[in-house]
Amino acid sequence: MLERGLLPEFSAAALAQSDAITGPAAAAGSAIRDLRALLWASIDNDDSRDLDQLSVADPPVGREVKILVAIADVDAVVRRGSPIDDHARTNTTSVYTVPLIFPMLPEKLSTNLTSRGEGQERLAVVGDMTVSADGGSGASER
Repeated sequence: MLERGLLPEFSAAALAQSDAITGPAAAAGSAIRDLRALLWASIDNDDSRDLDQLSVADPPVGREVKILVAIADVDAVVRRGSPIDDHARTNTTSVYTVPLIFPMLPEKLSTNLTSRGEGQERLAVVGDMTVSADGGSGASER
């Protein structure tokens, strides 16, 4: 990890910041939409607790289908430039090795407060893309 410029451990400041976060982000504002009724799917293993991405295909309209991708909205609980953000920006991803996993975020966030677990109400950033019958992509919204 160190040879590649990655951080194998969270700093004391990042752990203190994690300890201070007491719950998931609260939904606020008119831009928040409830999309829980859609049949979201994850590519993660059935036993994974770190569910940071889900996707769903909206029913086709004509010969096009809309693909939505929901990414955990970590920014809703972690300020930019904070110790947790600095760690995540350095590593950019969780690192999986045979003996250990080096998570990008503290476990409290990645497996609970921002995780897309079934039955959990969590904020997500959702992007979408329209795909035509010939495989071309069209307009997208945010």
